[in-house]
This record gives sequence, C-alpha cells and structure tokens, in this order.
Amino acid sequence: MSTPKVNAPDEDDIKVEDRRATTSGAEYPLAQSVTKLAGDVAYGPKGIRGIFSSGPFILSTAFLASLGGFSFGYDQGVISIINVLPQFHAVIPRAATAFGKSFMTAMLLLGCFVGCWFFPYIMDRWSRKTTLLVSAILFNIGGIMMTAAHDYGTLVAGRAIGGLGTGTLALGAPMYISEVSPPNLRQGCGTLLVLESVSIVSGVIISYWISYACKDIPSSAAWRIPFGLQLVSATILGTMIQFYPYSPRWLAMKGRTAESLASLCKLRRLPESDDRVQTEYNGILAEVAFQTAVQERRHPGLQPGGLKLELAQWADLFHKKRWRRTAAGAGVMFFQQFQGVNAFIYYAPTLFRNVGQSEEMSLILSGVFNCFQLVRVIIAFALIDSWGRRPLAIYGALGNMVCYLIISALVGTYAGNWDNNESAGWACVAFAFLFITIFGASYSPLGWSLPPEVFPVSIRSKGVDLAVATTWLSNFVIGIAVPPMFEQIGYGTYVFFTIFCALAAVWAFFLVPEAKGKTLEQVDDAFNDNTGEEEQQVMQMLADQGRLGTNGESPVK
Repeated sequence: MSTPKVNAPDEDDIKVEDRRATTSGAEYPLAQSVTKLAGDVAYGPKGIRGIFSSGPFILSTAFLASLGGFSFGYDQGVISIINVLPQFHAVIPRAATAFGKSFMTAMLLLGCFVGCWFFPYIMDRWSRKTTLLVSAILFNIGGIMMTAAHDYGTLVAGRAIGGLGTGTLALGAPMYISEVSPPNLRQGCGTLLVLESVSIVSGVIISYWISYACKDIPSSAAWRIPFGLQLVSATILGTMIQFYPYSPRWLAMKGRTAESLASLCKLRRLPESDDRVQTEYNGILAEVAFQTAVQERRHPGLQPGGLKLELAQWADLFHKKRWRRTAAGAGVMFFQQFQGVNAFIYYAPTLFRNVGQSEEMSLILSGVFNCFQLVRVIIAFALIDSWGRRPLAIYGALGNMVCYLIISALVGTYAGNWDNNESAGWACVAFAFLFITIFGASYSPLGWSLPPEVFPVSIRSKGVDLAVATTWLSNFVIGIAVPPMFEQIGYGTYVFFTIFCALAAVWAFFLVPEAKGKTLEQVDDAFNDNTGEEEQQVMQMLADQGRLGTNGESPVK
C-alpha cells in the first residue's frame, strides 16, 4: 500500500498564511494538530469514571498498563532496605561498600538507558504487544538472577538485564493503553498520566514495606523474597497482554487498515458503521498519513523503517530551529533527577540514619516518606493545569533549593554530635519531607507532562524518547554517585543538590515558556521556530489532497 508524496518547500523556507491557530484548536479550521482530529469523539466521561465506563478491554488494559509502572517502581524501591540488611551483606559482602552498593543499585538504570534507545524501534517493527512480552521476559530473567544470586557479579548482571525490561515495561505499557484508549481518556495530562505516576510510586511503596516486613527473617530469605516477588507483576502483564487486540494505530502504520478498523470496533464494542468509530478511525489514519508526509518532506529518498531514516529523525531534535524545545523537554528530566529525589528513594534509611535517627526509626521514616510522595503526586496532577508549567518549574526548584540549603547547614554544623542535638536531626527530617512535598507538586508531574507538550507532533515520539533516556542516564549517575559522596564529602552532598536546584530555576526561567493558553504562533515564537505552523501547512496540503479522511473514507490510499 503506497501513500502519495506531498510536495512541499524546504522547512527553512516555509511560510504559513493562516496564523489564527490556538493551542485549543478553536480558531484553526483543521484543529490544533493532527492528534485532535478525533479528540471530540464522545464515547464517555473523562477521568477514572471514563476508564470504568469504557468496557472490559479498556478497564483491564488500564490494569495491565499500571503493572508496567508498578514493576519499575517495585524495582526502584525494593533495594532501599535490602541495601542495609546484614543478611544481604553476609551473602554479598561487596555490596556493603559505598561503591559496591551504588554500582549495584545503579545498574538497573543503566539497563533502562540502553534499552530505551532500541526498544522504540522494536515497538514500531514488531508491535507493542510483542515488545512488552520480550520486556517481561528480560525483566523476569533479571529478577531470577537477583533472587538466586550468591555473588556480586550475578547480582549486578541481574540488575542490568532486568533494567532492559524495566524501562520498556514502564513506558511501553502506557503507550499501548494510550493507543487503544478512547480520546476522552487521552486528553490533557489527565487520567493516563496520573495512572502511570501513581503506579510507579505505588510500586516503590509496596516493595519498600514488603522488604520491611521481611527484614527480620534470619536467613537470606529476608532479601530473596522481596526480590522474587517482583516477578509477579511482569509475568501477569507479559502473559495477559497477548490476549488483547493489536493497537489500531500500529496496524495502520503497517498498512493493515482493515485490521485496524476491526481492532477499533472490538475495543469500542461498536459496529464499523458507528459514526464515532469512523471519526476516530479516520483520525488514526490521518495521523499516519501526516507522519509519513512530514518525513517524506524532511528526508526525501530515505527508506521508511530504515536505519538512515531512524538516525535522521533523531538528528531532527537538534536542528538549529528546534534545540530550545529539546533543551526544555530533556532538561526537565535532567533536573528532575539532579534534584536528588531518587537519592532518597534508594538510600533513605542511610540518609535518615546520618542525621541522628535510630536504625528502626530511619526505616519507618523512609516508608512514610514514600507514602507522602504518593499523596503529593495525586494532588499535583489535580492542580497542574491551573498552576501552569513555568511557575512550577521555577518556584519548585527554588523551594527545593531552600530545603537543601537548610539541611546542608544543619548537617555541616551538627554532624557527629546528633545525640546532643536531637532537635537539629528532626529539623533535617522535617525539611526532607518539605522537599518531597514541593518536588511532588512540581518536578514529579512536570517530568512526565512537559516533554510531550513542548515537542510538536512530528518529532514528539523521538523527543519524548530522548527525555526518557535523559532521566535514565541522570538517574544512573545519581544512583552510583551518592553513597561515595556521603562517605567522602558528607554535607557537601546536600550542597551539590542545592546548586543543581538553583541551576534548575535558571534553566526554567530562560528555557521553559508557558504554553498554557498560548496560540501556536506564540509557542513557536517562544522557541524561535515555526515547527507547529509547518505542521499545520502539511495538514492543509493533506486536506487539499483528500488524505485527511473527512468524508468517512480511508485517508490512506
């Protein structure tokens, strides 16, 4: 099945006559972007109520998608208590050293980083379902190696192999559900994004308290049981996803349009003749036609699906007109990690112990700390649209900076003398909780909501992939650096995070524009490019050529 090429001028010479488009799409006759073509299809209510009213496939698929985020969160949180267990160090003594602990912890993130570069390509080539099955298998191989480990090398290898699957489960499952869900669940940064974030934090919390419940077992079962239980969620996801339909969008990408429509009808429990199904179906096909047209214009002569086109699409992110978008989208993930939130997730018992808390109190505080993060994430997603992204990025970073500044001053003053200054130790705990409150309301949701918003449709997939790769690599650096930093520079570790919080505020001030309520022209001007308007011109060309499916027929010829 072939798609007629769109003849268009070079992107540097593009001129768009109609500049009335707004971010709501209300004034532009073709809507804000191609993804809005079916955005107003009324299948049911928005939010959690929409999930429960969308039928058995969507409800159960939402559950499976939550298992992807849960698996990642579980693998993050399970290591926190295990890192301080004497039963663990008795079997793996090398993990008791600062570097041994940090390297083993961080290898999960290195696996995620490596995997995120080639799994998107596999998802497009093999399908979302097949990729999720492969990811679940890798995740379980890593989990089995960690559970059965009797030496440091096996443990580290298990963390790395598990990481290859972990990152894809956390991101591939939400991608699948976003493509099979009705439009009312995909709008804004609402239900599906909340589901993913809550799932990750829930995984951290549950794995932590499972580890806490097992910590007094006198044998190596104290840490083998928590490691082993991570196999449950990935096994359920990888097995059950095979009984669900292929993504209609993926089928359309492969030219299997009849199967795409059949899959959509199965998901919506409606016949092909239903107007809503036809509208959404044509929107899917129009998006595929749009992506094809943009790539043909930007990279003429390159074979679809080939390696050269793949590399050229990555290079698009660093085009002289788009670097500011990339700096904003990838930058938020970098500063999210370099504000140190995962230092608390991985090493919270050690951090609280270092400010004078008893061993048992440190473990309890760490668990409550994670629970507190869940509450803040839920509240933040309820308010993020009214607050705006730019204020959250600037003031969130400044608030976190103040917290770290006070903690570093207290630790620098009272380190080694906490028994005589218990109130100072509790003040450190209080500001740690204030930090996670501010972070949970700002950079926690921003990290996942901002990248899809700053990248236009034609480069959004690669842009978000780059942002995710940035978070894995930054997370790896934090995971491997923090224990040696605490051992060698003490309170200087908090000074380090103070500096990066300040840099985050500067970055946000200069590179993060507010897109809420702005016209497409204003957003383009803020980033010094016209990519959004370029996309509108391509859409107009497709409409003129009859390839947007506005008459109910397939736009892909």
